[in-house]
Amino acid sequence: HYHSMLKFIFLSLLFYNYSLADELNLFTSRHYEGDNMLFNQFTDKTGIKVNVVSGKSKVLEKRILEEGEKSKADILFLADAGALYSSQSKGLFTKLDQKRYNFISKSLRNDYWVGITKRARIVFYNPNVTSVNEIKDITYENLADKKWDKAIAIRQSNNIYNQSLVASILEHNGERKTKKWLNGFVKNFARSPQGNDRAQILMVASGKAKLAVANSYYYSLMLSGIKGDKQKKAAEKVLPLFPNQNGRGTHINISGAGILKFSPNKENALKFLDFLLTEKSQLEFCNNSFEFSVLDNMKSNKIRNNLNDNFKEDHSIDVTVYGKRQKEAYVLMKKAGWN
Repeated sequence: HYHSMLKFIFLSLLFYNYSLADELNLFTSRHYEGDNMLFNQFTDKTGIKVNVVSGKSKVLEKRILEEGEKSKADILFLADAGALYSSQSKGLFTKLDQKRYNFISKSLRNDYWVGITKRARIVFYNPNVTSVNEIKDITYENLADKKWDKAIAIRQSNNIYNQSLVASILEHNGERKTKKWLNGFVKNFARSPQGNDRAQILMVASGKAKLAVANSYYYSLMLSGIKGDKQKKAAEKVLPLFPNQNGRGTHINISGAGILKFSPNKENALKFLDFLLTEKSQLEFCNNSFEFSVLDNMKSNKIRNNLNDNFKEDHSIDVTVYGKRQKEAYVLMKKAGWN
């Protein structure tokens, strides 16, 4: 009886260790169904259970900060370089081995996090209203031209994607030119900014605006029919255009992830990052959330639904810069009257 008791204690200890060692606590601000399917594939492949905690980036960041050394979070996976930079600047991440990720473009990673998917912030137009010849060589800078007076749909200035876009313009053109650009751009808004990215595309579909600025994947999402028939029909009236193709290339941003300083499962966290960066996982991101792959050698060319990925991207500045200059960008946006 005594021996069986010992054996039971020993086995339960073993099991206890096993259950602890074989999990991963993922904090994510992403809200795509396809992500969960991928996480399940990771578990099937490795036996490591992924516990997902979802929330807005600021909320997750605050929680990890407050928990400090007691935090069980292993990975923080956020949708925007600026959000990643915010957590980095608060000292939440542990350093990554750069050699491990040298197959990812240097502009999409830094010492603390690595890009997992890519998205472009582009322009959408209605070919029945605006001819492609009129706009085929459009740049972000052109969006302040008088010819687009009251013609552009875009969301509010508190939106992180817009802050990253303006941060990139600041980095390229400097403060004086950016101020001037913002003043012209704000005059061109078709209405007081409101709604999400899809709402801007709907404005162009219905003829209430000539151009919309939105992230590439929202358009594909609408075309896919996932968001209902009305949005699908609206998106079918609209075409995407990638700005600055004759110059530096189109503004891109990332969703990226880093391993947290007090992560209790660092080995599992590394395995997980490796898994997300395999060709198979990257293709799933392209097909499920309609984003672009961060792998240079993986041109899927046909990102479903009218978006291909053979456009020129702006790699001349690092996405880390968006984080560094977002606050400054936001101040200028507000000053220019961008609500």
